Amino acid sequence: MTIKEAIDLFSNHQEGHLKQRSIHSYKYILNKFESEYGHHQFESIGSDDVLQFLEDLAGNSAKATRKLRYAQLKTFFNFIIGKFDLNLKNPCSSSHLSKTFSILPQRARKVLEKETVDEMIYNTRNLRDRLILEIQARCGLRIGELLKLKVSDVSDRKLTIIEPKSGKDSEVAFMPEQIANRLRDYIKEKELSSNDRIFPMCYSTARSLIKNLAKRLNIEMTPHDLRRHSATYASRNGVPLEIVSKVILRHQDLKTTQIYLGRVSEPEAIRWMDVLHGK
Repeated sequence: MTIKEAIDLFSNHQEGHLKQRSIHSYKYILNKFESEYGHHQFESIGSDDVLQFLEDLAGNSAKATRKLRYAQLKTFFNFIIGKFDLNLKNPCSSSHLSKTFSILPQRARKVLEKETVDEMIYNTRNLRDRLILEIQARCGLRIGELLKLKVSDVSDRKLTIIEPKSGKDSEVAFMPEQIANRLRDYIKEKELSSNDRIFPMCYSTARSLIKNLAKRLNIEMTPHDLRRHSATYASRNGVPLEIVSKVILRHQDLKTTQIYLGRVSEPEAIRWMDVLHGK
């Protein structure tokens, strides 16, 4: 596969997933990259090629612009590598490139305590609303993935996610048995057919629903906080990072998962030392 073919695939994927403003921003760097390397094989591009290209393109630009162009090119390579399951390291991931075009510091992530999430779920009497909370908080789905689920995507304890963010044709998420049973009962109760969406609402409605349910406990919460909780809770209960990354979050890169997880507080660090070695 040539770089030109890879860019065409990436651009087609963007049309259905990004706003026009973002697509236009990507188009600038992709056109430049295609002009330079369009006929090269995708696997042949190395970190030195990327470094030279970015220096020529944005070497004299503002720091924020340099970071943006680097991040865009890294996303392009991640997409193609993930879509075709290539046994290939992203050429943008070299330590030298990361330092030269470093990403803006990540702000601290809010971590929801298990007790808070459990209270919110158990106090939600509406079965539809409870399932929305549980599938995000226990199974790690993005809210957009959850809202697109159809009855045909459910098989026993598996959820097939069509056209996920990774760019693959599909991915599989897994449910605890109790949630799978509740979901099956809900589908039966609503008499939904195979092609029906299970939760037919838009993103803004789902976001408002979760924010309002959280307000009952006097907390602020977004749908993505629930997905992050599913990963953080699993990680802090001994689930290997690779399982958290590949099974729960379905990330392409372990480093993404490490950034994604919340920081460990001092009391929690001390508690884990006691668990590991005794008081």
